[in-house]
Amino acid sequence: MITVFIRYQIDPFKSAQFEEYAKRWLDIIPACGGDVLGYWMPHEGTNNIAFGLISFRSLADYETYRARLKADDAGKANFNFAQEHKFILAEERTFLRQVKL
Repeated sequence: MITVFIRYQIDPFKSAQFEEYAKRWLDIIPACGGDVLGYWMPHEGTNNIAFGLISFRSLADYETYRARLKADDAGKANFNFAQEHKFILAEERTFLRQVKL
């Protein structure tokens, strides 16, 4: 199992648009094969950092998901929404595995 940890730097004056974008992923990602652990918005402290976590059985499953996502009409529309409104200033992905006993 791997988890993709996405760190977003967002425009704090457009956080409502980012939240709308994140809520859309909650339906789109599972339909394309990902297990959404959640999206997190700034609440206290730093006002321009948000996170998303999505799990997959393997890196191969992640690659299959990415292909499905790029072909998905709702996924394409959400990517276009982000590009049109420019509320994401930077995005970083880290691939994690859980530490087990």
